[in-house]
Amino acid sequence: MPDLAIETAPVKIPNGDLQIAAYLAQPVGTGPFPCVIVFQEVFGVNAHIREVTERIAKQGYIAIAPAIYQRTAPDFEVGYSDADLALGRKYKEQTTADELLSDTRAAIAYLKTLPSTRTEAFGCIGFCFGGHVAYLAATLPEIQATASCYGAGIVTTCPGGGEPTVTRTPQISGAIDLFFGTEDPLIPNEQVDLLETELQKQRIRHRIFRYEGATHGFLCDARPSYNQEAAADAWTRIFELFRDRLQTP
Repeated sequence: MPDLAIETAPVKIPNGDLQIAAYLAQPVGTGPFPCVIVFQEVFGVNAHIREVTERIAKQGYIAIAPAIYQRTAPDFEVGYSDADLALGRKYKEQTTADELLSDTRAAIAYLKTLPSTRTEAFGCIGFCFGGHVAYLAATLPEIQATASCYGAGIVTTCPGGGEPTVTRTPQISGAIDLFFGTEDPLIPNEQVDLLETELQKQRIRHRIFRYEGATHGFLCDARPSYNQEAAADAWTRIFELFRDRLQTP
């Protein structure tokens, strides 16, 4: 796999009167490069999410991680203590699907202004709450490839209330891959089964990967729940998805 030289910068994504802080990583060169939007865990655009954004950029993508708590908690970035988790969940509860989708559209519009963007190739990836946000984002027509990693509550809730996010599945036009640990206390295996049934029913291009013994957060090497074997396989599958859906002209 490639390991390209990249450049990084903090940027602002305009969305009406809102300026969304974001972390941008992109390969050095003229491109054009496909784009991937990275949705954070509840812990903010912290060091781990910045590292993930850089990892994706090194594989030949323009990657951007917008701060999805910009309205309520600008510059939010914490670690992984119980107190940090409680605070992150507090801000998660203040988000709405409409605002999250609006911010995603704004990120797409921003990426289209970059000179090295391949403007017809957009994907997204999310972890934890960001995995739920990625499922929402998959319903946008521009998103051709989505990697949703242990997004909780997709079949039971929607940010801001209303029908569960799974009811939006028919709106997904691209491909979506989902990654779960079988020991995740936040996502019962029965919920994964329901997701799979709905994706099959709606004939959405998808793959679901279940990792035996893995728990919530298994892709994050900064958390005790990190599972090296599961993470290595998941990253292989994620880059398969992006390569197949975003890098074929």
